[in-house]
Amino acid sequence: LLARMGLADRADESVERLSGGLKRRAELAKSLLHRPELLVLDEPTTGVDPGVRQDFWRLVGELRAAEGVTVLVTTHLLEEADRCDRLAILDRGRVVAAGTPEALRSEIGGDVITVATAEPEKLKAEVAKRFGVEAEVIDGTLRIERPQGHAFIPSLVEAFPGRIASVTLSKPTLEDVFIHRTRHRFWREEEG
Repeated sequence: LLARMGLADRADESVERLSGGLKRRAELAKSLLHRPELLVLDEPTTGVDPGVRQDFWRLVGELRAAEGVTVLVTTHLLEEADRCDRLAILDRGRVVAAGTPEALRSEIGGDVITVATAEPEKLKAEVAKRFGVEAEVIDGTLRIERPQGHAFIPSLVEAFPGRIASVTLSKPTLEDVFIHRTRHRFWREEEG
């Protein structure tokens, strides 16, 4: 098990002397000693660097494939959740979405267009009137979900000259699913 986790050369060292990434590997090895059918990991890569995070998930994937271990993970890192076969997205302790990452992203129904403007509420109403497009104001920016967003952007910018500071186009992410379901960003300031 130590060799599989890349810890064979450190077998005689105290865990306290290991780096954060090696400590995570040691914790994973320890959790596998009794050959569990279910492995529960709570925020397993919090506080480790991206290289260690990749190594850790590669090891977990190998365990799933070789041992048939079912892995249940809690994480606030949506790129990690995107690796799961199935996931549930929670907001304030309530499940707001569940399914495969692909199925959840497909709910968006196209691209995500984010528009920075000085008057997002006013522009939202004007976009709805002019184009019949439903938009949302999320954290002071206008957010539009639209199939073939790249084709819509020129018309949008031309319709409101000088009023749009920037426009971004992206494919749907799990954060977009979260926003779509909750109407707020994954992280937001606590309300006073």
